[in-house]
Amino acid sequence: MCGIVGYIGYRNACSVLLDGLKRLEYRVYDSVGIAVNNSKKIEIIKEASRVSDLERIVKEIAPSGTQGIGNARWANHGGVSVVKAHSCPSRDKHFILAHNGIIENCSELKETLLAEGFNFTSERDTEVIAQLLMKFYDGDVLKALTSLQGQLKGSYALAIVDEEDMDHIYCMRGGFPMVLGMGEGESLCATDTLAILPYTKNVISMDDGDIAELSSQGIKLYDAKGSPLQKKNFFIDWDLSSAEKRGYPHFMLKEIHEQGGAFRSTLEGRLINGGVDFSSELALNEEVIKRLRAIHLVACGTSYYASLIAERAFERWCDLDIKVDVASEYRYRNIRLSPNTLAVFVSQSGETADTLAAQRRARELGAYSLAVTNAKESTLASCCDDVLLLKAGPEIGVAATKTFTGQIAVLYLLAIYIAKVRGTLTPRMEKELIDELIRLPYKIEATLEREHVVEELASNFSGSQSFLFFGRGISYPVALEGALKLKEVSYIHAEAFAAGEMKHGPIALIDSNVPVLIVAPKDSLHEKTLSSIKEAKARRAPVIAVGFDGDEQLANDASHVLYVPPTREEFSPFVTVVPLQLLAYYMAKKRGCEIDSPRHLTKSVTEE
Repeated sequence: MCGIVGYIGYRNACSVLLDGLKRLEYRVYDSVGIAVNNSKKIEIIKEASRVSDLERIVKEIAPSGTQGIGNARWANHGGVSVVKAHSCPSRDKHFILAHNGIIENCSELKETLLAEGFNFTSERDTEVIAQLLMKFYDGDVLKALTSLQGQLKGSYALAIVDEEDMDHIYCMRGGFPMVLGMGEGESLCATDTLAILPYTKNVISMDDGDIAELSSQGIKLYDAKGSPLQKKNFFIDWDLSSAEKRGYPHFMLKEIHEQGGAFRSTLEGRLINGGVDFSSELALNEEVIKRLRAIHLVACGTSYYASLIAERAFERWCDLDIKVDVASEYRYRNIRLSPNTLAVFVSQSGETADTLAAQRRARELGAYSLAVTNAKESTLASCCDDVLLLKAGPEIGVAATKTFTGQIAVLYLLAIYIAKVRGTLTPRMEKELIDELIRLPYKIEATLEREHVVEELASNFSGSQSFLFFGRGISYPVALEGALKLKEVSYIHAEAFAAGEMKHGPIALIDSNVPVLIVAPKDSLHEKTLSSIKEAKARRAPVIAVGFDGDEQLANDASHVLYVPPTREEFSPFVTVVPLQLLAYYMAKKRGCEIDSPRHLTKSVTEE
């Protein structure tokens, strides 16, 4: 699991592949390899290390070919070694494969192939695919690929080169993302658009079961039976420079600072005549909205916490039954759905495996599905009835920051829109909400101007072994997100609880060695939150509070206060989460952690 890049055209393939693999480094990997045509043979170069190490080896060999594939691997089958790095050849090196994903019936397939006389040099499931492809090959690659696809169970994306055919690259998709890029006299493939963006902005998103044949003349697509397909291409409308650090030491810090601008992009074109208007984006019409009886918000990780925050807005404004669930649980539950249920699936990448599986389940049961994602070319966007884009620009850091606030913003706009159509929101209230939405980017940026205070605080606590986070009401999911960010990038154990649950167990963990962070905006539950602060202080815990400017009581009760500009209660997460993001970043920096690519984590969890 990690990333694939493929190129065929007029450029030096090694340069394109190495450049693409570097752009996929944020996905986390343990070994890399490329396979490039070189003097009428395929040269396989592999390294159980970084792309930079592979690059040094490539310079020594200097392949000159213009066709090749590359793969950065994260071990699922077998350990980490040069032998087990991708790309992987079939018997006699006829086919060479780059593979992302997991083949669930690998053992059964391998036993069959062993019985038929095939030999294996590693534990990789990729080698099983390569040998199986060789078994089916009778001179017709497309026919062999359709036969291969019928045998594989699991999730995969494949890029394949044939040593007897230097004019093509073949791709297959089965549950793992793969995009194709089209240029003048060149074609590309990758598991992430970012890898091929320097060479083309015109991409095609493959669907499960698709087979692609790439050449310097263009791309041909086929379905699982080998019949020709026609697909529309997408134009990627963000500039490559937006995926660079632009002077910041890490992508995470850059993306935290981009939140104000990203918020404005989310609002752009959606506030018309003083109201929220999605009529030009959504097929979801007023008649369907008025018939709705329930809204389900389904997501994983940070997207799940964004959904928990949005749940409060939908409850307050829409007068509907609202359900929020983790996608990996939702898909297995006995949930009653109907055409009067709006099922909203939230995923930054649009490729989260559990979220996609949950969407398929909801669609089977008759719900109307809506994707909230940052990737218009994603699988989720293509398989839902409707899609709302974050328009946040590329997010490279594994720990989501600007897409978190972007998801909340889009979901809030959707809640306001639905409430307006259903008549559960007065024009006056809608105006008040929109006026504050317009002010929020400035408040986020004002919060970021206090960054130095958070950095100093991080110096005091970077040696901590454990953190406890608390919040009430809408601040509880903010606490959950803060704890997640801290553990993701600093590797400090962190747990978050509803503040009202403090006495139901977590209080046993509180002492002078465990910092307690409490999200405490001045809202309708403020007095109760202050009581939680006092409980923690009484047990000698250092208490960090996040609260609104001018809240002097916080200064009296907490050990440290991170102040943010005041806003309406339902909008407080947009500002209170920013200090938590910065705290996680600076704690990780003080501890010398790999901030943009934390260990064992990947930006898109494309496997279950």
